[in-house]
Amino acid sequence: MTGRGVPAGVRAARRPVATIALAQLLGTSLWFSANSAADDLTRAWGASVSDIGLLTGAVQFGFILGTLTFALTGFADRFAASRIFAACAVLGAAFNAAFALAADGLASGAALRFAVGLCLAGIYPLGMKLIIGWAPERAGTALSTLVGMLTLGTALPHALRAAGAALPWQPIIVASSVLALAAAALVRRLGDGPHAKRSAALRSRGLARAFRAPALRASALGYFGHMWELYAFWTLVPTFVARVVAGAPGPAGSPAGSPAATSGASFAIIAIGAASCVAGGIASRRVGSVAVAAAALAGSAACCALFAAWGERLPPAAALALLLAWGATVVADSPHFSALSAAAAPPELVGSVLAIQNSIGFAITVASIALATALVGQWGTQVAWLLLPGPVLGLAGLRALFARPR
Repeated sequence: MTGRGVPAGVRAARRPVATIALAQLLGTSLWFSANSAADDLTRAWGASVSDIGLLTGAVQFGFILGTLTFALTGFADRFAASRIFAACAVLGAAFNAAFALAADGLASGAALRFAVGLCLAGIYPLGMKLIIGWAPERAGTALSTLVGMLTLGTALPHALRAAGAALPWQPIIVASSVLALAAAALVRRLGDGPHAKRSAALRSRGLARAFRAPALRASALGYFGHMWELYAFWTLVPTFVARVVAGAPGPAGSPAGSPAATSGASFAIIAIGAASCVAGGIASRRVGSVAVAAAALAGSAACCALFAAWGERLPPAAALALLLAWGATVVADSPHFSALSAAAAPPELVGSVLAIQNSIGFAITVASIALATALVGQWGTQVAWLLLPGPVLGLAGLRALFARPR
């Protein structure tokens, strides 16, 4: 113990955890970089809201294929997570920059966004494995910080767009590539933690047996319900903001109102989830990850239902406040599903278990994003009703763990 009453090992792990969290923030800025340029793409390519959903879906498809490959080949557990993370961050930066500088329409744009998604499969799940390798004794808190940085990274392109409203959209997207290169350098220098476990070969039967464990199944089912809602909500945030502020969509179903104002509000609504992730991690020390995840799911479901029912009827300030509350609750549960699944998985298969769980979860997001972006032009804010089954079913899946908090 140190003089402050904190175990020396925990204090020693804080700097690596902070480094990994910062790298996650910088690396995941690639994820929604195209969404920050939605208004510009509407003008340049004639893209509609559903077309922007297609670009987001392309990233998700790439991420799904990448995580499946990592999981089914055992790649995530056979090689150093820090090297995989760094290599994928460099490649993702290159593909993201190519989207900004070389894409000339939806076809080429979607192909490059798909490639970015492939690379993100080596950033997000491997970042979680790095955390477990450095600080397994406080996985819930550390993963909350990590997912908080993922959330902030998701929001970051909107902040860049708001700050550079007078600039062309291409430099804003290239800025995310520069941030991803910095993430690669940070993680490559840090390396893997002392608790990292590697598997000598693929153990497909062991991976299948791992998911038969009731605790892992319950955590995974809760996560899948959460994912139905999360990324569709993040994709729709700029459209929701425009509708509740301006009262109507712009041309071709695109968001109306000032692009800078829409980007600024979108950043705040998504970024507030970073603070709620950190707060949830602190709360989990007392009440456990199950209780925090359940509370977040319940809060998110309530916000979703309220916004679906009254979003466009509320005064703009009230509607934006409700979106902020939704942004805070929609992601606060995410790190706890990862912590619960990591705790229930065999140590030598943590990387593969998290990768396959992520892969299935992101496959679910493709369906919810496609459905919601296709219907938002007709349904307006009531499209949020389509997202509500996610947190409700997530709570049902998590029920098996209520009696055994972690």
